[in-house]
Amino acid sequence: MEIKKKDIRALTKEQLREFFAENGDKAFRGNQVYDWLWSKSLHSFDEMTNISKSTREMLAKNFVINHIEVDSMQKSNDGTIKNGIRLHDGLLVESVLIPTETRTTACVSSQVGCSLDCKFCATARLKRMRNLNPDEIYDQVVVIDKQSRLYHNRKLSNIVFMGMGEPLMNYNNVIKAIDKITSPEGLGMSAKRITLSTSGVPKMIKKMADDEVKFNLAVSLHSAIDEVRTSIMPFNEIFPLEDLAESLRYWYAKTKRKVTYEYVVWDGINDRKEDVQALVDFCKVIPSKVNLIEYNPIDDGMFQQASSRALDNYISNLEMNDIVVNVRRSRGKDIDAACGQLANKS
Repeated sequence: MEIKKKDIRALTKEQLREFFAENGDKAFRGNQVYDWLWSKSLHSFDEMTNISKSTREMLAKNFVINHIEVDSMQKSNDGTIKNGIRLHDGLLVESVLIPTETRTTACVSSQVGCSLDCKFCATARLKRMRNLNPDEIYDQVVVIDKQSRLYHNRKLSNIVFMGMGEPLMNYNNVIKAIDKITSPEGLGMSAKRITLSTSGVPKMIKKMADDEVKFNLAVSLHSAIDEVRTSIMPFNEIFPLEDLAESLRYWYAKTKRKVTYEYVVWDGINDRKEDVQALVDFCKVIPSKVNLIEYNPIDDGMFQQASSRALDNYISNLEMNDIVVNVRRSRGKDIDAACGQLANKS
């Protein structure tokens, strides 16, 4: 009977050391293999050149390395690259490299499809098939770091969890992936350069605070009025703004780190005076800043970018109240790689 092979990257370094000790080899082989798997991101046992052939064969008999493949790659006129990533079971996700003059950012996915139901987002229309494993999240970063070096002559500088899926609905795997990304035994990136973006799951925001995470928090807000937010993000009925605000107070009390609100202004939906005032008030719950994001249409008429006058109204009111506001122009729109457009169209 054939052995069902285990994914070797599901093992900790200690478990790898134990495996070698139990199989009559030296425990430190586990350290060597761990280094090949994570720091060097190898996808084949044959390439582990400091290990004997018989040991490599033993590994291949017992384990697999479930790595990702870049199934398709599209380059935008602005230098943005969108990757269609095929997972070991044939499912697809997308991840994006976003370059600017001074840095390159990886936008990575955490779920196949999405658990939530935001009406303005193409990914939300895909059924959630499964959560990504820590190594599948990690591999996206490795791929984009290589592309950054190849096409932009510099290593990856930032990571945002703003791809497909709600990261807080795959909390344990996302945290394990970030631990590997920031570990000196992994990619050694600073947690300060990582931002997790959530639609706002209060219980999990509190858990992050309790776990003393070191990365940044962004909340996809889009309205600070419950009825309006529920009409565009129906799950807001289960996680209303009052609960979200309470979890953010808890976050700030524990971490002392401000939050970023991501906010799109749509014509006839959240472009009134009361919408602006509600956002200003919500920004005073804890120290925060606002990213006003250009809307990227997803082929249906319900959502249209608001007028520049409406946008200016938001900017002037936020600035008048000493709230930092940035306007984020979309990148990669011509290849459906911009915010809210990831939908595996290919």
